Amino acid sequence: ASINLKKCMTADGRFDADRFRRICAIYFTAQEILVDHASYPTPSIAENSHLYRPLGLGYANLGSMLMSMGIPYDSDEGRGICGAITALLNGQGYLTSSEIAGHMGTFAGYKDNEQCMLDVMQMHRDAVEEIDSSCPPYLRDAARQVWNETLQSGRRHGFRNAQATVLAPTGTIAFMMDCDTTGIEPDIALIKYKQLAGGGMMKIINRIVPQSLKTLGYDQPQIDGILSYLEENETIEGAPEFDDAHLPVFDCAFKAAKGTRTISWRAHITMMAAAQPFLSGAISKTVNMPADSTVEDIEQAYIEGWKLGLKALAIYRDGSKQSQPLATSKEGDRKRGKDGELLPVGPVRRRLPDTRRSLTHKFSISGHEGYITVGLFEDETPGELFITMAKEGSTIGGLMDVIGTETSLALQYGVPLDAMVNKFSHARFEPSGWTTNPDIPVAKSVVDYIFRWLGMTFVDGYREANAPKRDGGSYGETKSDASANPTKPATQEGKRGNGNESAVATETKSSTNGSNGSNGHSASATLDRMATSVAAAPATRSQQFAHFQSDAPACDNCG
Repeated sequence: ASINLKKCMTADGRFDADRFRRICAIYFTAQEILVDHASYPTPSIAENSHLYRPLGLGYANLGSMLMSMGIPYDSDEGRGICGAITALLNGQGYLTSSEIAGHMGTFAGYKDNEQCMLDVMQMHRDAVEEIDSSCPPYLRDAARQVWNETLQSGRRHGFRNAQATVLAPTGTIAFMMDCDTTGIEPDIALIKYKQLAGGGMMKIINRIVPQSLKTLGYDQPQIDGILSYLEENETIEGAPEFDDAHLPVFDCAFKAAKGTRTISWRAHITMMAAAQPFLSGAISKTVNMPADSTVEDIEQAYIEGWKLGLKALAIYRDGSKQSQPLATSKEGDRKRGKDGELLPVGPVRRRLPDTRRSLTHKFSISGHEGYITVGLFEDETPGELFITMAKEGSTIGGLMDVIGTETSLALQYGVPLDAMVNKFSHARFEPSGWTTNPDIPVAKSVVDYIFRWLGMTFVDGYREANAPKRDGGSYGETKSDASANPTKPATQEGKRGNGNESAVATETKSSTNGSNGSNGHSASATLDRMATSVAAAPATRSQQFAHFQSDAPACDNCG
């Protein structure tokens, strides 16, 4: 649970410590009640939650509150206020936990950890004296008071909860709480654009700027002029009648689209270090780094965070992802042309690794043989296509190369394969005819065959929706299978339909020589089975052709 710090501000711009403590006590009590009524994702988490009863009280809107007070985020005073407020949060949380323990008992694991926990409470109290001296004295005094009460109560009653506080990112709930900034973060930008999950974009304007300007001594006409400039230029730098000495107050995590200033990554880390001594858990916060940050900069940031005692550190380099939820301009990183017009964002090509897996398929369409080779990405999705036609002239070979190249580029630039399959399947031109593939018995062209095969192989559900439906047997059976099943046609025409053009001639030759076939059957027996198959063929030919029609498109005339 997180508290909107701005709601604890008084009319004269002071932070109401007593009100904040009362809110913390109510929130903490509600969280404690929910421990025994909540559901948990795994048995081990449930067991730990009941044994130690860890809670996560936190706050949001720190950056907005400091701006409204006219205090820069990157300042000793800002870090001092952050430390004092976090000390109040943690101290009141543990004080409430101790008071509940006086009535309900301590958490199950407290006896085994009593002295260690009291030592940690003393460390929290000692850290209050390290709060920066630029912090307003009334906040430091309030922090001392709450921790003195907490230590006294803890020694008497113990504690109901092993953990009391964390600082959550509050990325979504901050909007529900009417916050301008999330968690311990500064504002990302005075004017920003948020990508919506369902599509579209929302313009977000920091509503604290007028209040901050008023705190800094600007009158209403000056404020109106500065706000008009800000909305038009999306930066406060260079605004009319604005004192540049106040620029640090309005510095944000990202540089404005037309600005030059930003909060340094060190300021993010030192602000976290001001709050960390007063938290049970870690701080979920993004250390924003500019797009030109080097590997050494990021390495140094992690080392500095470790030295300052942070429990967690997350870094985001601006522009490191193709899309980000918040941007400083509506067009993000889009470039402008000579006349200032926005240039469209170009697609990004996904290249295959130098060594990649592939799949090769041999096909035959009316005797025209060829090979399809598909290179695969790391996730086994197709990324390139090569087509080789055997014994064909340069024209058709060149056309197949073109189709393979354009398909490869389309796949690497993100064109959905199912869209290409739907577009190019059933294209009709020569060569066309019977194939040896049971899933595609008739191809209307080489392109038709290639894209239907790609659909059968890589598009989910395509095979089930488009493969011929047969009651029994499979298309393209071997000679021995056809001989054993007299319902299959064994005529020359029937054999040709199954891709076995030479079967009859071979069997006839075997019977003439009076030799046994390779399967051990006599030639006379083979002729008998052939005669039976020929007699049965007229009765089953229409049934077989009906199976073929499941693959054919509707008639252009009658449908």
